[in-house]
Amino acid sequence: MKKLALVLAILVSLGSFFAWRMTRVDSAANAPFLGYVEGETLYIGPNEGERVAVLFVSAGAAVKAGDPLFSMSTPLLDRSRAEAVARIGQLEAQMQNLKAATSRPEQIAILQAGLERAEAALTLSRNDYQRQRTLFRQGHVARAALDRAEMALRRDEASVKEARRQVEAARIPGRSQEIEAAEAALGQARAQLQAIDIRIARQSVAAPAAGVVQDVFFRPGEVVNAGQPVVALLPPENRRVRFYVPEPRLATVKVGARVKVNCDGCASDLFGRISFVASRQEYTPPVIFSDVERAKLVFKAEARLEGAARELPLGMPVAVTPVGDENK
Repeated sequence: MKKLALVLAILVSLGSFFAWRMTRVDSAANAPFLGYVEGETLYIGPNEGERVAVLFVSAGAAVKAGDPLFSMSTPLLDRSRAEAVARIGQLEAQMQNLKAATSRPEQIAILQAGLERAEAALTLSRNDYQRQRTLFRQGHVARAALDRAEMALRRDEASVKEARRQVEAARIPGRSQEIEAAEAALGQARAQLQAIDIRIARQSVAAPAAGVVQDVFFRPGEVVNAGQPVVALLPPENRRVRFYVPEPRLATVKVGARVKVNCDGCASDLFGRISFVASRQEYTPPVIFSDVERAKLVFKAEARLEGAARELPLGMPVAVTPVGDENK
């Protein structure tokens, strides 16, 4: 009798163990996948380096597509634009002169006076360059001062050449080839002005999409390099859930399948759709895999959030449960 009772006790124990084991396996097979919310942030910066002039947003602000984010100072571009406008005016005046049959003596006299003025400026800049070069060799001035003097010399040399050619051209009738060349130069100058206007407009940066400002990295007055982010913007459609799937349940996770997202204190109707499943495991045990070791393998997966789930904060821990392809 004692042996029979012992055998019955062992059988009952084994039955209880296998029942517990099956319950645990079934529970593990239906357990949700654990993960967290993350986002693909847009880092927005200027096309050209300069100082931040105006900042229109702050961290946490919600913006719509096209809303202004910040604008950069444009002193150099403004100066280039003024020079381009003056150049266009000069070329238009030259065009009118070329289209005249001959230049009047008064016009030639004016051009000659301009040539003399340019020659005087060249003499002054040449003397200044020589003086700056001597001072630079003696260590009394910086290299920048010598560079400015050299630039002024080259500019005045070009001005003299231009003024001399204007005087020579004024003494002969306008030619069709010269008129065509002047028209081409005028068209090029107008294209340069248009390009400068585009560069100035691009220094006022707007939101490329609706979203929430996650962070602001620079303040007005600070210098920002080209492409360096000033504002971090997160569109709602860029929020996603990253979770990890154990190897035994990998076959149940398919790209495009709908999942339910649960978190502490969240609404019960949060959903997403699987957009990515990794082809390689995140953790690799020893080379020889047993059934237990295979369960340690996890594969990264991602699901795009839908509807109200797009408002979940970044970093929020969540539990993800597949719900098939049902549409809700």
